[in-house]
Amino acid sequence: MRRPALAALLFLLCLPLLQAQSDPDYKSNPKFQSAIAEAKQLVKQRQIPFAIDAYKKANKIAQGRDAALLSDLFAFELRVGSFKDAAATASELEAAVSTPTEKSRAAANRGYALYLQAGDKNKSDLLNASDIALKSALADDPKNATALYLDGKVLARLGQMDAAGTQFKACLSCISPRDPSYLRTQHFAENPSLSLAKMAPAFTVTALDGTKFNLDAMGGRVVLIDFWATWCGPCNEELPHLKKIAKEFAGQPLVIISVSWDSDEAKWKQFIDKNEMTWVQYRDADHYLSKQFGVEAIPHYFTIDSDGVLTSEMLGSGSDVEGKLKKLIARVKTAPAMQAGN
Repeated sequence: MRRPALAALLFLLCLPLLQAQSDPDYKSNPKFQSAIAEAKQLVKQRQIPFAIDAYKKANKIAQGRDAALLSDLFAFELRVGSFKDAAATASELEAAVSTPTEKSRAAANRGYALYLQAGDKNKSDLLNASDIALKSALADDPKNATALYLDGKVLARLGQMDAAGTQFKACLSCISPRDPSYLRTQHFAENPSLSLAKMAPAFTVTALDGTKFNLDAMGGRVVLIDFWATWCGPCNEELPHLKKIAKEFAGQPLVIISVSWDSDEAKWKQFIDKNEMTWVQYRDADHYLSKQFGVEAIPHYFTIDSDGVLTSEMLGSGSDVEGKLKKLIARVKTAPAMQAGN
């Protein structure tokens, strides 16, 4: 009877010591506080490279113990394309967190950074390292959908199509069918080699008429995305051309979606009604969708083929949008599935 009681007593005596040892005393360090404040100020000023330096200074003081700091640092390193540094930061984050879920997320971050570091040249050493990191993430959390999806892409790039398909199928069981990426993952599960193509960002938006527009639900059709605004002079110059395209390709396997930068909803609606813009309309007032496509100037066009592959990007007026659409639609019409349907 004495031993359990004694063990319990020793544990209680040691508890304050353990708590004291784990106290984040670095947070009260004026140098740490100054470095963090400087980093956040530099982020507000959009001076990201200098903000990263400030975060690294703070991280050195914290000795890699501050998970929130490391998460921010990782995100900004990715943002500026410092993928090697981001992978190292993710490794520090893995050591700083304690729960299996947190460790899984950190390992998935490391895998993603290594995947990006491999670039378009498919560097096998980095892709293999990414695969190992993502498998580590899945060991901690087998239902980490992000890790499953990324590992599918990595394995496809390594030429392991069957294994890639398995990961994409497993990912499907971990995400909701309402998730914007669900249909894309389903396409990849059916044809893993499709994941090697340059895909347009997966998204779902509610159009002006209340319907849901999901890019990956447009299977078998070509998609033209037009970023514009009512106050944009060149966009207004392009409008007759866009109306001509909508009329010329009516009844064809083509979907047009215009994405507006307008902040004034009433003015946007009036403009659409006045100019008889009868195709899909969406207002991206906060530029969330535009950022996913990397759009910083308008008018800006993207053509996407029937598999969801991003085939062209055109900026400014005078772009040969019509010519590119004709080629993509002709390809759809000559596809075996389309011919079988006819």
